[in-house]
Amino acid sequence: MYAGQKIVVVLPAFNAAKTIRQTYQEIPFTLVDEVILCDDASADDTLAIAKSLGISKVLNHDFNFGYGANQKSLYRAALAAQAQIIVMLHPDYQYDPKLIPAMVSMIGQGQCDVVLGSRILGKGALKGGMPVYKYVANRLLTFIQNVLSGYKLSEYHTGFRAYSSTVLERIPFNDNSDDFIFDNEVLAQIIYAGFSIGEVSCPARYFDDASSINFPRSIKYGFGVLRVSVQHFFQRNHLLRFKLFTSHKE
Repeated sequence: MYAGQKIVVVLPAFNAAKTIRQTYQEIPFTLVDEVILCDDASADDTLAIAKSLGISKVLNHDFNFGYGANQKSLYRAALAAQAQIIVMLHPDYQYDPKLIPAMVSMIGQGQCDVVLGSRILGKGALKGGMPVYKYVANRLLTFIQNVLSGYKLSEYHTGFRAYSSTVLERIPFNDNSDDFIFDNEVLAQIIYAGFSIGEVSCPARYFDDASSINFPRSIKYGFGVLRVSVQHFFQRNHLLRFKLFTSHKE
C-alpha cells in the first residue's frame, strides 16, 4: 500500500512468454499489493508462465479480442478488487517497473490523477532503440493532439500508466475500442473530464522480443488518433457531441 491506498498492477499480455518473468520479478512488491494479468489468447506459453509465477490473479480470453479489450477486463477486475491506484504495465519489458513507486506517489500524494511514463521526456527514446519513423510519428501526432485537446503532454502513446481508481470509475472506458486506439480514447476522456495528468521520464527498451505493431497497423492507429483528437476538439468547443465523452455520471 501507499499512504493507506491499495496498489494494483495490471498486465495486458499477448505473446509475452519471453519477457513476462523478468517484468514481473522487477515489480516492487514492497509497495504493490496485487498483480492482475490478462492473457489475450496468446499463441505461446504466456498463460502457463504467468500461472507458474504465482501472480495474484490470472485472467484469460478464449479469443484474441484486442489490446483495448484486454485492458477493459483488467480495469474491471482491479476495480472489483477495490484498488485505489491502478498501474498498467506492458509485460514485454519495454518499460521499467522500478518507476512504479514514483508514479504511485504522485497520485497517492494528490499531485495528479493520472501519471504517464513518457519515453519522450529526456533523450531516452532514440537511445533506447525506438525506430526513427515511430519517433517522428509520435512527435507529430502528439503536437496535433496537444493543439486539438488544449492540453500539453510530451506523448500520448505510452504503454506505462497509473490511474486513480476515481478516474476509471468516472470515464466510460468500457465503451471504447477493443483495439490499440483504446489508449488514446482513454486519455481524451480523462482530459475532457478535467482530471490532471502528470508525467515521469521513462527510458524504454526496444529489442526483438518487445511487442510492437507493424507498419500497416501503425498507419491505422495514426488515423484513429486523428479521429479521436478531432472529436475531442469539436466536443470541448461545444460544436458536436460524441458518445466517447459521455461519462457515467452525466
